Amino acid sequence: MCSVNINELRDILKIRLSKKRYTHSLNVADAALKLAEKYGADIEKAYLAGLVHDICKEVPTDEQLAMAQKCRQGIDETEQKIPALYHAAAGSWYGENVLHIHDEDILNAVRYHTTGRAGMSRLEECVYLADLISEDRTYKDVGRMRRLAFEDINGAMLEAARFTLSDVIAKGSFIPENSMQTYNYYTALIKQDK
Repeated sequence: MCSVNINELRDILKIRLSKKRYTHSLNVADAALKLAEKYGADIEKAYLAGLVHDICKEVPTDEQLAMAQKCRQGIDETEQKIPALYHAAAGSWYGENVLHIHDEDILNAVRYHTTGRAGMSRLEECVYLADLISEDRTYKDVGRMRRLAFEDINGAMLEAARFTLSDVIAKGSFIPENSMQTYNYYTALIKQDK
């Protein structure tokens, strides 16, 4: 699944990340594992993707963009205008080319943990939500989001997409296509279930 074992990966993260970001990565991995247990995704893959999700977050922005542009899943024109998103595609590229992770689901979970996308796998959903509900998160309503994540994954995904879009709009930033598609996909899924 990966050319390094979990302990070696933790050592790599300690070198590449600040203490705060390292702790966040451990917390996301733990939350992803718990969500995977709850919803039937592969717990080992969830933990690994949670660890790796921010591996490029503190790399210089120009290096992040260079890696992101080489990512197999691509980075669209709008995302290229939002430096805060580069790390997700860069992390997927790094995971594949440096850590030798060749599991498409893990690479996608890393790639789409910030924007989401329509038709996410269960593993991708678990990592996306884990990033929002990890133990270190303190935003308003995080407790409600944590409860929802373990009660109704589709409802949690829709709420997470709403939260993300609201945050982006409040900051006056560009809205990534994938984020809009995530919102529309889960809105349709929930309307279909009613």
